[in-house]
Amino acid sequence: MPPSSDFIAAVTRAYLDRHPAEHAKLAPLLAMLATTAEPASRKTLPAHVTCSAVVINHDRQVLHIHHKATGLTLCPGGHGEEADTSLLATALREVTEEAGIPPGALCLPPQLLDRPVDIDANDIDPNPGKGEGAHQHYDFRFAFYLADPATPETALQEQEVTGCEWRPFDQVASPSLRAKLHAAGLDGRPEPVNASALIHDGTGRYLLHLRDNFDHIWTPGEFSLLGGGAEPGDGSLEATLRRELAEEAPGLTLGEVEPLTVEWTTGVDGLAVPIQIFTTRWQGDPQAADLREGVLLHWFRPEELHRLRLRDSTRRLIHAHHTALLGRARPSRAAPAATVPALFDG
Repeated sequence: MPPSSDFIAAVTRAYLDRHPAEHAKLAPLLAMLATTAEPASRKTLPAHVTCSAVVINHDRQVLHIHHKATGLTLCPGGHGEEADTSLLATALREVTEEAGIPPGALCLPPQLLDRPVDIDANDIDPNPGKGEGAHQHYDFRFAFYLADPATPETALQEQEVTGCEWRPFDQVASPSLRAKLHAAGLDGRPEPVNASALIHDGTGRYLLHLRDNFDHIWTPGEFSLLGGGAEPGDGSLEATLRRELAEEAPGLTLGEVEPLTVEWTTGVDGLAVPIQIFTTRWQGDPQAADLREGVLLHWFRPEELHRLRLRDSTRRLIHAHHTALLGRARPSRAAPAATVPALFDG
């Protein structure tokens, strides 16, 4: 289902909180959203919402597409489709279609996360071939970094695209986008935007979280580490971790945490997601953690992990950490072996 008018209005207001000087420019957009049921449909006139992908490589260059129909050179973008569940999804689909760059080759910049870097109003000339008169596009532009340092080969959509180029920030085609890129401090270098905790008790047990089996969440129905995505205002990834734990299990209070490693995974939207893994020791009772999200928290030993629906990367991480602990010192007194809940029997 395409994003609703209320959702797009909320995104616009959050953008205006960061760019209050643009209230006058976007006031007609908010007025349209208050009265229009399908703001992302190209049939909605005299104005509708479009989305663009601002893909930034490690040299701080932005991908531009040469469009056949208009002769314009712009960032990949276009109209929403029925299957697009968000504005971000439209931008991702467009860069895949026009340039052949899949979502898994991209990641969100920590400076913006999934917030638009720019919203611009563009006057569009009549297109008699499509039966469209003059109208306006309110273009929501989302920034993405390349996950890999090497700039990928593009596979252009030949029906609509004649070529592409990578332009430095000061040569970006859109003046408003050019200014926003400079102001946002975007450097094209991926950084972790999620934080998770490898929680152990010091005797060989690890705390795992069984997630809800909902399709719209990451790793539904799987065991995982506790944690989640950064939000504006967190201040640091450790703050992200502590906020997430306070939301998910407020009875689980951690002491000192230490950065362990950065792991990459794939998010629900297909984007590459770098996760900062922290490690910490905790010896509490999971039953007293007041779990608010997911099904359960439970202690497991490394030799029990093969029984669980668990990502290979998490399994390897636990085994590597356990091996390192054993290499430093064996505990003088082992905790009793974990009893796997009956729902995993058989």
